[in-house]
Amino acid sequence: MSVHRRPIHTGDRVRRSLLVVGPVGVLLALLAATPAGALAAAAVQSAGAAAVSLSWWQATVLGVVEGVTEYLPISSTGHLLIASRLLGLPDEKGSAGLEAVNTYAIAIQFGAIVAVAGLFWRRFRDMVLGLFGRSEAGRHLLVILVIAFLPSAALGFLFDDAIEERLFGPWPIVAAWIVGGVLILVLERSGLIPSRREEPEGAAPDEGAAVAGDSGPGAPVGRDPLVSITYRQAAVVGLAQCLALWPGTSRSLATILGALLVGVSVAAAVEFSFLLGFATLTAASGYKLLGDGGNLVEQFGVVTPLLGAFAAFVSAVVAIRWLVTYLERHDLTIFAWYRFGVAALAIGLLLGGVI
Repeated sequence: MSVHRRPIHTGDRVRRSLLVVGPVGVLLALLAATPAGALAAAAVQSAGAAAVSLSWWQATVLGVVEGVTEYLPISSTGHLLIASRLLGLPDEKGSAGLEAVNTYAIAIQFGAIVAVAGLFWRRFRDMVLGLFGRSEAGRHLLVILVIAFLPSAALGFLFDDAIEERLFGPWPIVAAWIVGGVLILVLERSGLIPSRREEPEGAAPDEGAAVAGDSGPGAPVGRDPLVSITYRQAAVVGLAQCLALWPGTSRSLATILGALLVGVSVAAAVEFSFLLGFATLTAASGYKLLGDGGNLVEQFGVVTPLLGAFAAFVSAVVAIRWLVTYLERHDLTIFAWYRFGVAALAIGLLLGGVI
């Protein structure tokens, strides 16, 4: 899966910069759209004004955890919960500062969002062109992303409180880690998804676009594995993403497995998961910040969330590039064993009273 590189012209640089800066601007706008009292409190914090503090290094650690785990099939939610507890941040329901910590974990997702926007900027360009009838491939990609996005968006909106009440805790997350690992092994060993990559030596299919997002405007739909995904396949991936509403399952795992089960190539499944994650995370983060952004700013100010988002951006770029390279020649088995390992570690920490 080699990355095809082309000269980047000035216009391309400008468009790419806008796509990268855009999500950051959204984050700043959402933080700014908080009650004036909250902003004032953040600006003039005095000793004891905030119920909980978050140091720069804690913010960075959480940002790195978010960025590394968001697009790998190992669950960012589970890792953030364990990391937050290890850092001594509030975790009990009703405890002071808990809502702000939860909102912070959502806010730093903008770093991971920016990573996808930067790495796949040509895909987003094509989708914009598709809106104006200038790219058939871009229009098709936009449509299948909308189809895949809607199921989990609807269920998440309807059952968010119930899910948070019943499933957002360490033991349900541990169970989801184990179930996800078992599912990977069962599907691979049953032959329902590829158990290893078998490609002719020297083959360099269009999968090279997986990082570069290199599909020109008006590219024939059938010649690009990603935009060859059908409406039915997109709907199945969207239904699979609903499983990720169970914290610890991993949105990436659900969408990649869903795509592989309906015959999408590995490279296209991974890239589609990235792009669908962009849409899902943007919607979820924006919705959460509009409701609780004031509490976030009052507790942590503006600089700390931006620091965490930047750490998430850098680590997400590294994680995405590594995953694409790794899956060129390997299957998902390593992630199954990793899930078992992190579940065992979490069980030990829970039983030992550490978290």
